Amino acid sequence: MLVKLISDFRECRMKYCGRFVAVVVIVAGWSILIPSDLQASVKPASQQAEAKLEKDCVAVTIGGGLFTRYKFASSQKYPYFWPVNGPASGKSVTTETSQPYPHHHSLFFGCDRVNGGNYWQEGIERGQIVSQGQKIIEASGKRVFFTDKCFWQQPGKEPIILDMRRVTISAPSESLRFVDFEITLEPLTNIRILKTNHALFSARVVPELSVKAGGTLVNAEGKTGEKATWGIASPWCDYSGTRDGVTEGVAILQHPANRWFPSRWFTRDYGFFSPTPMFWLKDDRLELAKGEKLTLRYLVVVHTGSAEEADIQGIFERYKKTAGSLWDSKATD
Repeated sequence: MLVKLISDFRECRMKYCGRFVAVVVIVAGWSILIPSDLQASVKPASQQAEAKLEKDCVAVTIGGGLFTRYKFASSQKYPYFWPVNGPASGKSVTTETSQPYPHHHSLFFGCDRVNGGNYWQEGIERGQIVSQGQKIIEASGKRVFFTDKCFWQQPGKEPIILDMRRVTISAPSESLRFVDFEITLEPLTNIRILKTNHALFSARVVPELSVKAGGTLVNAEGKTGEKATWGIASPWCDYSGTRDGVTEGVAILQHPANRWFPSRWFTRDYGFFSPTPMFWLKDDRLELAKGEKLTLRYLVVVHTGSAEEADIQGIFERYKKTAGSLWDSKATD
């Protein structure tokens, strides 16, 4: 009986082996057989996103797993996103606090030297960006969308700036996470910002992904590292590296409608990067009159693989055709 079973198995294997190989060859060669324009139109399905308002944060999940929290406790210097979890590892690609400069909180927006106040470094005695009202507009689906209203003020004083934030989060594929961040600053009095490298939208990656640990910092022109990217105007920069055998990264893209586009970058090999024009201001200051609104838009891309493998340049090409958020256009439908 055993001999017969073995014989039958061998016959069956020989009979269907050729068909199996043929199927493998067809599948493996699928991308070669499909015309390139059709390949470009094939997009993986987006993943379900969900946003919930919790104590002191908006928690966003992707496919049932935590992606990020937008934290806004009244004790914080400013609201910020943390963790910002990678698609493959499920671990944050940013650090909530780390040496040097522990006041870099993950993914955030702030500024120093505003009417003599400090809305950047730790401690609220010289200034704080205070969240006043978060509102979830779309709580679930292929995207989530929420807003926040913040006041820039010093303790015991009237606020000097009102900022309105619009955040749209999505996952167009298993390997990508998008955070569309739009902020409108409205001066409540005349504003003067003096020259500073501590300004506007910024990110601090975990030490394991930094250049010092073997990671890669690259801009849109292909220049790498702090020395080649610091002070250079570029539409985007990306930080990526390998941790526990998994390569992931995060990019910040500036929208072309932004004032100063493409802004120069303040970069550091220890893991910090920020598109900030405030270090290169004309006459070393920026004046904003009361009521003179300033809107800035950024796209954060959290991705698996390197910047090239994630096609950050291709994503930017689509992003720059939109009115701001990718969701304002059919470019990604």
